[in-house]
Amino acid sequence: MELCGATSISWANSITPHHFPQTLSVWKLRQTRVFSVTSSNDKADEMIVSVTGATGFIGKRLVQRLLADDHRVRVLTRSRSKALSIFPARDYPGIKIAEEPEWRNCIQGSTAVVNLAGLPISTRWSPEIKKEIKESRIKVTSKVVDFINSTQDDLRPKVLVSATAVGYYGTSETRVFDEESPSGNDYLAEVCREWEATALRVNKDVRLARIRIGVVLGKEGGALAKMIPLFMMFAGGPLGSGKQWFSWIHVDDLVSLIYEALSNPSYKGVINGTAPNPVRLSEMCDHLGSVLGRPSWLPVPELALKAVLGEGACVVLEGQKVVPMRAKELGFPFKYPYIKQALRSIMS
Repeated sequence: MELCGATSISWANSITPHHFPQTLSVWKLRQTRVFSVTSSNDKADEMIVSVTGATGFIGKRLVQRLLADDHRVRVLTRSRSKALSIFPARDYPGIKIAEEPEWRNCIQGSTAVVNLAGLPISTRWSPEIKKEIKESRIKVTSKVVDFINSTQDDLRPKVLVSATAVGYYGTSETRVFDEESPSGNDYLAEVCREWEATALRVNKDVRLARIRIGVVLGKEGGALAKMIPLFMMFAGGPLGSGKQWFSWIHVDDLVSLIYEALSNPSYKGVINGTAPNPVRLSEMCDHLGSVLGRPSWLPVPELALKAVLGEGACVVLEGQKVVPMRAKELGFPFKYPYIKQALRSIMS
């Protein structure tokens, strides 16, 4: 495992001289020039990215994408052992893993910071859990912002991409929410408002992108990973009425959106991290059943969910129709704009 100044994994390129009439000596000269220019450009474009929440479902995929494109990654974690189990040194030699006392040094000299940390919300909410849900987001964000702000100008990251959530808007079966919509008045909306307000304290010379993330779909984590086993056992179906809106995004599209926000100066302010075509939960379950070759016939009653999750059941029983107006304005190319297409990709 390397220090903060470590070099990243590099991938070799190959160029073959087929169909070129030049002599070998001319080819070699031109080949050398091509590699020289490519190497120089790659170095100029290289990012050093510090990431909180890197060991989570989204964070791991983002780290892999950054490394694949020859960027350097600094994993800011509270548990070195957990981070090492996910990013073993033999497979990820270009990563720096840093526990909290080292965060400041890692943030200094980083090109950008991505803040994804936060306790999962799909659990039974006790007063203690509700406090931890909020504090896990605000404390880490505050620490990251303070470290960025206290860094001298020439070492300060130029970009902060900070996660938030579509819970900001509250819930509704009838309204459509975009980035200009006001915040809701429930607990999750309050958490998101404070979360974002903390990120907004960052130095004004730092470009800040706040990604309001919807339900992230992927086989390795998130809501879908919990639903697939039920459907495979012929026990799948919508939760509650199934009429609640399901604002989703394929994990690959979310990673690409965050990646674009790191490198594209037009990506700033609030950007909804959702696919352009939200669906009702019942439709999502029908498509999932179809892709898996299983029926979507066994709805989970609202009372049962409330018995298991208490107040936390609102996460799955209530929803919001959120559209990514800003991402579309920016021309972001969604690879998976439709739910059935996304599910087929995930299950293939």
